[in-house]
Amino acid sequence: MHMPQHERLNRLFFKGFTALDLAEPLVSFDAETDAGQVRRFLADRDFDCAGLRVQGLVRGYVRREDLGAGRCGEHLISFGAEDQLLPESASLVAVVGVLSHHRRCFVTLLDQPAAIITLSDLEKPPMRMFLFGVITLAEMAMTEILRRNYGGEAWRDALSPARVQKAVELQAERERRGQRAELIDCLQFGDKGAILSYDKAFQEALGFTSRREVRQAVNELEMLRNNLAHTQAIVPDGWQRIVIVCGRMEQNLERFYRMQAPG
Repeated sequence: MHMPQHERLNRLFFKGFTALDLAEPLVSFDAETDAGQVRRFLADRDFDCAGLRVQGLVRGYVRREDLGAGRCGEHLISFGAEDQLLPESASLVAVVGVLSHHRRCFVTLLDQPAAIITLSDLEKPPMRMFLFGVITLAEMAMTEILRRNYGGEAWRDALSPARVQKAVELQAERERRGQRAELIDCLQFGDKGAILSYDKAFQEALGFTSRREVRQAVNELEMLRNNLAHTQAIVPDGWQRIVIVCGRMEQNLERFYRMQAPG
């Protein structure tokens, strides 16, 4: 059975990248190991924490700043009632979910914590590719909603003349280069969001209660996309934007597609 394009793309981005793509090996020590020794080891390698083994199995972790005298086991921190643990096949959305509550996410292999993900790991190419792809899917969906609901360029009334002129100029430039494009395809990401922010059905489908909320979310996504496109750092300044993208984006894309469906 033929799978619609948007479902194939969703599967590619939401299922194709996993926690293992971001994870780094988790060093671990026995609970009886001298805390000062482990602290020096972590400091030499600029590691913040290490796994802690109890009777051969990793049962928690220790933070470098907590280690002083005594045994490592005296500084054991459990895995946050295990909500810090994810399987290697977990989605990047799940990773962000854990990191939004904890500073660290631990990845299990064969049901044992064996790797770690921190905020800095979100700068890695797989995460950047995932975020850029998801935002691109959102823009494609918004464009199709505009094309369906605002035929004949009726959307012009929702933009300032200056913003419309920007789109006209881009269309002319594309045509000069031999690239045929409709005017709606030459709108900026923020322009598309601004138009749809007036649409009550769009607001309700995405769970927003006001036009202002829509505009703010769109602006956050646009800023994140620009940082991704120009290889600028996205953490920590863009952390809230990443949470926005991952928090409801998969469900919102499904709602976008339903809004595009005829009938």
